Amino acid sequence: MDLQDLLNKGPEEEGKPEKGQSPLVSLKKDLDFYKESIQEVSAEMMAEGYTLYPIFVAHQLKVDLGEMILDRDELNTQWSIQASSLEEFVDRGIIKEDKKEYFERNFKSANDFMCLFVVVPEGANFVFYPYNT
Repeated sequence: MDLQDLLNKGPEEEGKPEKGQSPLVSLKKDLDFYKESIQEVSAEMMAEGYTLYPIFVAHQLKVDLGEMILDRDELNTQWSIQASSLEEFVDRGIIKEDKKEYFERNFKSANDFMCLFVVVPEGANFVFYPYNT
């Protein structure tokens, strides 16, 4: 799934009045601002042997997962980013052990895409966002 898929309105929403801007619009703006930093952290995580599957947790709430790398309060942005990994997601039970191989097969190149776990009040989902947009 790509972030743009979540931003685009489906045909059933055409012509409906806007209920307010989606928080994903502000996420895209912040990701464009953060992407060089995220790509650098991703490369370091892989080069140092920490993981081959870096995952970045994007949130506006308090999330106890991964390590804070970009704090929205310090950077005056709307989203914070925490660095994590497939291994932590499996250890914490977010990704079940029997789904780990499926996740690995569907993981897009970490050199070209950031893997985001986007957390919003309604739930959370994985999104692959390209570094070059």
